[in-house]
Amino acid sequence: MDKGEGALRMEKFQESMYQLIVETSTKLPKDVRRAIAKAKLRENAGTRAAMALTTIAENIQMADENVSPICQDTGMPTFKIKVPVGVNQLKMKEAIHRAIAQATKDGKLRPNSVDSLTGENSENNLGDGVPVIKFEQWEKDYIDVRLILKGGGCENKNIQYSLPCELEGLGRAGRDLDGIRKCILHAVFQAQGQGCSAGFIGVGIGGDRSSGYELAKEQLFRSVDDVNPNEELRKLEDYIMENANKLGIGTMGFGGETTLLGCKIGVMHRLPASFFVSVAYNCWAFRRLGVKVNPETGEIQEWLYQEGENIDFAKELEKSAQSVPAEGREIVLEAPLTEEQVRKLKVGDVVRINGMMYTGRDAIHKHLMDHDAPIDLNGQIIYHCGPVMLKDGNGNWHVKAAGPTTSIREEPYQGEIMKKFGIRAVIGKGGMGAKTLAALKEHGGVYLNAIGGAAQYYADCIKSVEGVDFLEFGIPEAMWHLRVENFTAVVTMDSHGNSLHEDVEKSSLEKLAQFKEPVFK
Repeated sequence: MDKGEGALRMEKFQESMYQLIVETSTKLPKDVRRAIAKAKLRENAGTRAAMALTTIAENIQMADENVSPICQDTGMPTFKIKVPVGVNQLKMKEAIHRAIAQATKDGKLRPNSVDSLTGENSENNLGDGVPVIKFEQWEKDYIDVRLILKGGGCENKNIQYSLPCELEGLGRAGRDLDGIRKCILHAVFQAQGQGCSAGFIGVGIGGDRSSGYELAKEQLFRSVDDVNPNEELRKLEDYIMENANKLGIGTMGFGGETTLLGCKIGVMHRLPASFFVSVAYNCWAFRRLGVKVNPETGEIQEWLYQEGENIDFAKELEKSAQSVPAEGREIVLEAPLTEEQVRKLKVGDVVRINGMMYTGRDAIHKHLMDHDAPIDLNGQIIYHCGPVMLKDGNGNWHVKAAGPTTSIREEPYQGEIMKKFGIRAVIGKGGMGAKTLAALKEHGGVYLNAIGGAAQYYADCIKSVEGVDFLEFGIPEAMWHLRVENFTAVVTMDSHGNSLHEDVEKSSLEKLAQFKEPVFK
């Protein structure tokens, strides 16, 4: 073969990788769609969880139609690749890097690669260690490429246990199958709604600190519907799926019937002195696909994870109209807000917002602690969101995806910033802690929980981008000025000291205690 043929093949491989990236970011695989559809059928009508699942279904359908990211946090691209002997892995890596950069430029991925020391965003999703690409040689005659896009919110809920240990609500977990069982249940409990539940978990038993986590993440590449060949692990997976859903955490941590959508467990040998149980948590927006690639032409031969029925969420949505939960009222708010308006809101109310809101994540909150705001924030709404944005040929910005980010990261700052600038409402996901709750009561503020992962649903509510500040922090961390219509969220922390997140965590801890006694002997 001459150099021209080789270059042409690698160019085709790059095109195939671009297709894989776009499909993974914008279309959920069939097995995941079926799991979400089952959860939707199982949920009680008229609840916050039912409303959230309807929003999720609508978001999936919109992502299909728009070919836009399901969630604005397109995560850390992680490739698992098996190649025949003799295939040039260095050239493949270069082609994947080019495909990643192109997908970012086209708004299919959010620029997520940040220098850990300077905080500078590379703007193309490339950098030291990014993307993650793991190669393995095998003797088959095709290339197997699998990709997972796992966002930061669910990545932060990963957890590792060193047995024996003491677990809240469950007591001692020993170095046996029953101790492993307790660790997995505790992992689901500690995630609450912060990982965009209902979620999926991969569990790695054994190994060392790093290989245990790798094994846990590897389980997420399994199909939701597969059967574990290890009989003990199969029984444990079934047990976890049955009982984790009795914790009552529910979709978005609102309470409800479904907390876990999938559980896959693997095991490896370990050192005698170490016994790790590693859990990789993944949100409902479980973006994982794969392809078989011809090693000579670089073309896709087959798409993976395509077995079984494909759920058409457009038809699912016809069966269930979204309605206000019975637990609360529906209130329309026009921003900016007054203290009087905010004080009238109570946990469980569904609000529909019109007017302006301003995004603010980690960099903005840190900056505002010691500096003035670029605009008057009195009475305004801060949205914990790092959107996917594209600029058109006229220099105008357009929102491609804009769901909420996990709010608890801002807990050290939020209350002080609200009081300092007169901010009346904060929108995010997963709730906040005692410090913020106290500030809401003192200042007259409210926390609104948007539906995590619903990036297309909320992007559709944003009618224009009126401006941007702090673009030097990078697109996800900038302060975007957004005009919205009918932006829907649920009051989960009010100005009267009430917190739905606190209530659900307390009740789920009480339910967790029922699993304290041994099951596997």
